[in-house]
Order: sequence, then structure tokens, then C-alpha cells
Amino acid sequence: MVIEPMGDEQITEAVRARYAGAARLRLREAADHAGPQDASGKTSEGACGCGDGCCGEAAKTQAIDPITTNLYDASDTPFDAALAASLGCGNPTALAQLSPGEDVLDLGSGGGLDVLLSARRIAPGGTAYGLDLTPEMLQLAERHRAEAGIENARFMLGAIERVPLPDAAVDVVISNCVINLSADKDAVLREAFRVLRPGGRFAVSDIVLLRDIPGELRAVVALWTGCISGALRDTDYVAKLTAAGFEDAGIEVTRRYDRAELEAMADQLDPTHLPAGMTLADAVQALDGAFASAFIRATKPA
Repeated sequence: MVIEPMGDEQITEAVRARYAGAARLRLREAADHAGPQDASGKTSEGACGCGDGCCGEAAKTQAIDPITTNLYDASDTPFDAALAASLGCGNPTALAQLSPGEDVLDLGSGGGLDVLLSARRIAPGGTAYGLDLTPEMLQLAERHRAEAGIENARFMLGAIERVPLPDAAVDVVISNCVINLSADKDAVLREAFRVLRPGGRFAVSDIVLLRDIPGELRAVVALWTGCISGALRDTDYVAKLTAAGFEDAGIEVTRRYDRAELEAMADQLDPTHLPAGMTLADAVQALDGAFASAFIRATKPA
């Protein structure tokens, strides 16, 4: 099977469809008083992860633990429903060191967990904005906001490449495993720079590549929407931040994904989506040690 490279619009639509499906699944679970939860707070029929194959309408039943679990201190995360719906790969709210009175923007806010955590930390006086591409995710986030009783959070519909906020609107830009999904990362970083105030901070959790991967794997839809093949090389990430105007850009690897984690994820990939002649074992070998979760930091010059 020959896999043709996807265009920007195809990538955006694949991401939109996958995460809209994840949100609809969560909304249905809430409406139906979802079944028993496991120890992580995820329902057995609804756990979806960044690298998971379950975010479409025909949801699979297994979660992909290596990327999405054990990211938050339970004592610091009182929003159980939002935590269960989180599809991230880190905890940018811990990275950002937020203070009361600051304004925060979360790029790709999903179910709203990081917005709610941020809103609590910047009160009183600060506002946490969440921007997401999918109306279904915004509906889910609003439900979580109402359940949590958070008043200083605002959710907006839009693309992270075109942020619907004015220049110099926020003190901190955060994001959790979303920028890697964008087909135009330069535009995302330029927008982050634009909306930050002088001296503002860029504090993001994301997937990065530690070495190059076969080009044919980057064309697989399941890998684009699963965070891997859309990820930037670590060195490229720093270079793009610098080109956008940021200073002091740096990357701290927080979790590497080697063969054991990849083998646990492999059964979520449809072998028919792989390039001709490539098996799941081949894909695991090609990706072994190639990617990791990381904190990415940078500052807008004062």
C-alpha cells in the first residue's frame, strides 16, 4: 500500500475528527452516567490517549498508558472529569509557575484540565483562556468548568495558527501535546509570540523527536493524530522558537518512549495504514528511542 503525504488541510481535518470523536465519547459517557472507573479515573470504555487509536466514533477500549498517564499529582488535580478526559503528554501548569493576577492562554485546550488548573492558580485577578479547534471539545470543557465552579476561565473556538486574541494579551502561553499536531508550527509559534506581553513565558509540554524517523511514517494518519510523526526534532523546535523572536529557548526531556512502550502502543495501529512492506515490528524498530515527551520553555524579550 502506497501512502501519499497528507496536505495541511487533510492533517487539520484528521486531527479535528479524531479529537471531536474523543469529546463526543466523553459527553456520551457523562450523559449515560458512565460505567465503572479504573484507578486512573478513566472509564473502561472511554480512555483515549494522544497516541491512542480510540478517538474516532468507533472507539477502541484500550488506553495508551506510556504517553498519557501519571502526569499530574492527584492531590493537586481536583477536577476528576477533566483529568479523565485529558489527552496530554505532560503538565504545563507545573512548568509555567503561575502567579495570581496573570493571564494565561492554553493552545489546544481540549477538555479544559490545564485551563481549570491555571485559572485556580492565577486567581484572583487573572483569566485563563482555552483555545480549541473542535466545538465538541469546547462543549466538554464548558461542562467541566461549570462542574468545577471556576469563574475566571474562558473557552474559545479557533485554530492555534490564528489565535483570536489581540497582541500582548497574556503573560503565559501553555499547551499540552498539541503543537506537534499542527501542520504549520511556524505560524503557531509566531502567534504565541504575538499574544504574549513583553517578558511573557512560553511553557509547553509536547512530543519531540530525538532523531529523524523514516519519511514514509510521517504520512500515516494514525501517527499524525497520535502525536508521533507530526513532532519536531528537538533542535528544530529551538530553532523555530528563536526564529519567531523568542529567547532562552530550551527543551527538557521528561519521558522517553523506547521499545517496551512502543510495543504496548503497536496494537493500536492498523497495519494496512503502514507503508508497503512495513510490519508493526518494523515500525516499532524504526521509532525505538526516536521520540519523547518534553518541557519546552522560551521567553519573549522584555
